Amino acid sequence: MKILTLLFTLLTCQVYAQEVIEKVQNYRKANEHKLLKEYLQLLSIPNIASDSAHILKNADFIMGLMREKGIEKVQLLDAGKTETFAPPAIYGEVNVPNAKRTIIFYAHYDGQPVNPLQWSQGLSPFSPVFTDQSLEKEGKIIPIPTENEAINPEWRIYARSTSDDKGGVFSILNAYYALVKSGIKPTSNIKFFFEGEEEAGSAHLGKILEKYKNLLKSDLWIILDGPVHQSGRKQVVFGVRGDVNMSIKVFASKRPLHSGHYGNWAPNPAMQLVHLLASMKDETGKVLIDGFYDDVTPLSATEKQALAQVPSVDEQMRSELGFAKPEGGGISLVEAISLPSLNINGIQSANVGPMAANVIPTTATVVLDLRLVKGNDYVRQVEKVVNHIRKQGFFVTEEDPTEEERMKYPLIAKVSTKGGYNAQRTPMDLPIAQQVVKAVQSTSKEPIVLLPSSGGSLPLYLFEKHLNTPTITVGIPNHDNNQHAENENIRIQNLWNGIETVAALMTMK
Repeated sequence: MKILTLLFTLLTCQVYAQEVIEKVQNYRKANEHKLLKEYLQLLSIPNIASDSAHILKNADFIMGLMREKGIEKVQLLDAGKTETFAPPAIYGEVNVPNAKRTIIFYAHYDGQPVNPLQWSQGLSPFSPVFTDQSLEKEGKIIPIPTENEAINPEWRIYARSTSDDKGGVFSILNAYYALVKSGIKPTSNIKFFFEGEEEAGSAHLGKILEKYKNLLKSDLWIILDGPVHQSGRKQVVFGVRGDVNMSIKVFASKRPLHSGHYGNWAPNPAMQLVHLLASMKDETGKVLIDGFYDDVTPLSATEKQALAQVPSVDEQMRSELGFAKPEGGGISLVEAISLPSLNINGIQSANVGPMAANVIPTTATVVLDLRLVKGNDYVRQVEKVVNHIRKQGFFVTEEDPTEEERMKYPLIAKVSTKGGYNAQRTPMDLPIAQQVVKAVQSTSKEPIVLLPSSGGSLPLYLFEKHLNTPTITVGIPNHDNNQHAENENIRIQNLWNGIETVAALMTMK
């Protein structure tokens, strides 16, 4: 009898979930042009976190959308007194009678800095355009569709933050409104939280969470950020890597020197720097810095089982990206992102290309990106790198060297860091985590992908630290969306899928 009751309950839940998705799809199909027009307006507002005027304009626009859709208590959450501009978070809520849990949906409305000159011809970061397919597949720019023109779900929209992460804001707001217009009540109390400086390191997020901790009480944060799996399947991610950036600047002569007159004699800072960097990793990509992997918290048996079931995309991505051999000494991509990493973001010294000159430069600088996993502490990880630099014979300073230091030390490195945060991982076997998995799976005919942790980073440890609340991440954009780079884009079908996914989460049993 109990088994029959359980089967009936499961069948009822499945039927209900399917009815929800069908109604949401019908709403979306009837309003596609209106939805995209609204989205293009949002994408047209520049959103670099340091640009206070435009950040506040974004916030004002989003708050207007929230009020139009019937969301209550819409307000800005500020960090209090700060030395520099702190982009506010945007908050709203919907209380559902007899709901037994509260879920907060998170996305961020700021984006990465842009260099318009790096974008392809005809593209501008804050002037969104449609293309008939990916530019990498020879896609062409097409006119914005008229109201009488059918919208092809394979079309793409190119603009900054199409995927990262105004697509998350779009999906959350329109999923809720689709439920409202379809006469469907959410099964949870819903709170909305849109951050304004995630791409700038979320320097003030902790202060906002602490200041409004009573307002932000919930059972779960669902993070709408990051892509679907490279296989195209939807995925649920239970953790993120931490992140910290380091800048290392190496010094030599006080003025640039003629490479003929002084080559073989005057020290070359670029050469010193590349030798230093080469000492940090071996030919397989393994980091050689003492203790770099020592703090890693091992994956649980459940997490290892989930990794084993992730479809392999290694050959697909190697072909797509155009390189012969990956790093890692034979480990897979999903195994690689479960380890801490050291990446060179960029190196700068003298000029190259048409501006190249026969000189010995005065300095050379590198920016390192350290990705952290559960167990790593970003301060300790930086200390390990600094200790390694000292072991290579460098005098390490936090300021430009003095005359005395220049004459005393043959190798000088100025090291600085900017912010940083640790990794976070939510247990996959929590009851509410399983409810999320079932809700997302209800929107997909293919098995969804479950990842213990993504390769990307978000400051999700702050939600545990200040609110003691778990987080789960659900991706929306296509994996080839060029987030953080030029030509950022989103496939329109991913936007539509995002609305359906969030609607399923808002109505999960």
